Amino acid sequence: MALTEIFCNVKKASRQLASAGEEHKNTVLNNLADAIMRNKDTLLKANSFDLELADSNSPMYDRLMLTDKRLDEIAEGIRKVAALPSPLDKVTLERRLPNGLRLRKISVPFGVIGAVYEARPNVSFDVFALCLKSGNACVLKGGKDADWSNRAIVALIHNVLEQSGMNPSVVELLPATHEATADMLRATEYIDVCIPRGGRKLIDFVRRTACVPVIETGAGVVHTYFDKDGDTQMGRRIINNAKTRRVSVCNALDCLIIHSDRLADLPELVAPLKEHNVKIYADGPAATQLEGKYPEQLLKAIPAECEDDIYGTEFMDYVMAIKTVDTEDEALNHIARYGSGHSECIITANEKAARYFQRSADAACVYWNAPTSFTDGAQFGLGAEIGISTQKLGPRGPMGLEEMTTYKWVIDGDGQTRDA
Repeated sequence: MALTEIFCNVKKASRQLASAGEEHKNTVLNNLADAIMRNKDTLLKANSFDLELADSNSPMYDRLMLTDKRLDEIAEGIRKVAALPSPLDKVTLERRLPNGLRLRKISVPFGVIGAVYEARPNVSFDVFALCLKSGNACVLKGGKDADWSNRAIVALIHNVLEQSGMNPSVVELLPATHEATADMLRATEYIDVCIPRGGRKLIDFVRRTACVPVIETGAGVVHTYFDKDGDTQMGRRIINNAKTRRVSVCNALDCLIIHSDRLADLPELVAPLKEHNVKIYADGPAATQLEGKYPEQLLKAIPAECEDDIYGTEFMDYVMAIKTVDTEDEALNHIARYGSGHSECIITANEKAARYFQRSADAACVYWNAPTSFTDGAQFGLGAEIGISTQKLGPRGPMGLEEMTTYKWVIDGDGQTRDA
C-alpha cells in the first residue's frame, strides 16, 4: 500500500473516531489489555527477533526488550488509561457577549498524530492508547531495530479494533525506513502534529525536515545540583537513583554539579555508583577529591578542550560528569549552557535556595530533594505519556491525555448580525 493511501485512510478514520463514544473507546482499550495477556508468547517471540540483531552490551538493549513482567505492566497501563476521565469536550472558558452570542472554548482532538520513535516497542502501545482515548488517530514510525516487535504489536491492535467494530486504520505502522519518516514529515494534508521520541539526532532531523507542526520530546541532558546546604545521605540516594535506575531513559542523570564547600562529601555522595561501574568524568577539583576514593579505572579528569563535548552529552549509559561551582548562580549558568530543558534538581535544606533554583532553572520539570527519575507521565498521575515535551510553546513536560488535545471556539447565536 502506498504511503499516501495509508495517510488518507488514517485521516478518514480520525473523522470517524471523532464520533466514537467514550464507552466504545474504553472497551477497545480494555479488550487490548486482555489481548496482550493472551498473546504474550507471540509478542515475546517477535521481540526476540529484534533482540537477536541488537548489541546486548548496549544500554539501549534494555529499552528494546519486552518481558513477561513488562507486558503485564503495559496491559495494566492501558487499563489505567481507559479508566481516566475523557479529556474531550471540556469547556475551559464560557462567556456571553453583550450582543447575546454565547462563546465556549472546548477541548477537541488534534486529529492525526504522527509518532517517530526508536528502540522502544512499548511506545507503540502507549501512543495508540493515549491517542484513542483522546480521540486521535495515529501514524506510527518505529525504528528498524524494533520492527519485528512493532509489526506484531500493531497486528494485535488491528485485530482488537476489528473485533470491537472500529476502523483499524485509526492506527497504522509505516515501514521502518528513513524515506517513510521523510514522507510522514511532509504529509501536511494528513498529519496534524508530529511527536518525535528519541535521541538528539532523531529530534534534530525531525525539526529540520518537518513541514507538519512538531512537538519536541525526549532528549535530556539532566543535572542535579548538590548545594552547600545539602544532606549527604539524601544526596547519595537521589544521585544513585537518578543515575542508575535506568540509564537509557531521558530522565537519567548526566551531570552532578557540586558546591565547592561540599567537595569533601563527594566520595560519599558517589560511593553507591561504584556498584554499577559508573564511569565518572570529573573537573579538576572533583577529580582531585575522588583520587584514591573512587575506582581508578572508572575516574577520568576532563581535559579543558573536551568540556563542551562532555558536559553537553546525554550519556544514556553508566557514565556521569561532575562540575564544581562556587555559587548557586554558577550552577544555574552551567545548566543554562548545557541543559536541554528536560529535568533539573537541587538537593538542599535551604528553602530559599531551592525556590530560587526552581524559579530560575529553565526546564520542564524542576525538583527539590527528589530525583529526576520521577519525570514520567505515570508517576505524575497522567496514566501514561506520549513523551516529555522540552519546548515552551504548547505542551511542556510529561504529555498525558489533556496535552493531546487542542481546542475550538463554539458560538451559539439567535440571528445576530454584525454592524457594518
